[in-house]
Amino acid sequence: LNMASLKELDMQSKSKPESVLLKEKRDAEIRDARATEASKKDAAEKERQDKAFKRAEKYVAEYQRMEKDLVTMRRAAKASGRFFVEPEAKVAFVVRIRGIMGVAPKTRKILQLLRLRQIHNGVFVRLNKATLQMLQIVTPYVAWGYPNLKTVKELIYKRGFGKVNKQRIPITDNAMVESSFKGVADADIICIEDLIHEIYTVGPAFKAANNFLWPFKLSSPSGGFTKKRLHYNEGGDAGCRQEQINGLVRKML
Repeated sequence: LNMASLKELDMQSKSKPESVLLKEKRDAEIRDARATEASKKDAAEKERQDKAFKRAEKYVAEYQRMEKDLVTMRRAAKASGRFFVEPEAKVAFVVRIRGIMGVAPKTRKILQLLRLRQIHNGVFVRLNKATLQMLQIVTPYVAWGYPNLKTVKELIYKRGFGKVNKQRIPITDNAMVESSFKGVADADIICIEDLIHEIYTVGPAFKAANNFLWPFKLSSPSGGFTKKRLHYNEGGDAGCRQEQINGLVRKML
């Protein structure tokens, strides 16, 4: 800039009222602050994504190792001429298949405790002596079994809703999951893959993770039920169907 231009700029700045100069200064500070905040937010988001990706990779390796160990033990048992006893399931997926007509008070109370208040509602349940006894009582009204990893993933990704401020909010991103578990003891859950891992492996924060998940609202199974009033072992639909629950869930998604 030459001397004439500098003088012209100086004259323009002097000709502006002080209030205008203060406003311009304030606006510039606000713009700088917003830019700094946006860059920090972008950096934090990238760090969160990298962390979630690394955890997902770790979980994939863990699932593959678990499956490989099972195959190795089955082959070893077969080679030595012995029977291999499959490990007991830790978690069940329970679906309500009948409505409210003629439900006994005790059965209705157990269905409420399991959060199965509507037909075709589904929930994950940790398997222990108490829950097995509860499932035995409500057998005529539910179908349940042992979900595999694919079923757990599809349920959470396709039909997953979380409880946020007592509202049913769809699980759409990792930030929502992380904020929901902030401050929860033993809950190192920052992404959806953490949530799936906690449910599938029944980790230390299973109760918090399961309570965060709203009961799944499933559709009627494609092709319909066979006979709700009969037990699965009798050719019906009610009761425990072990690994066959995965096929039923596929039809209801």
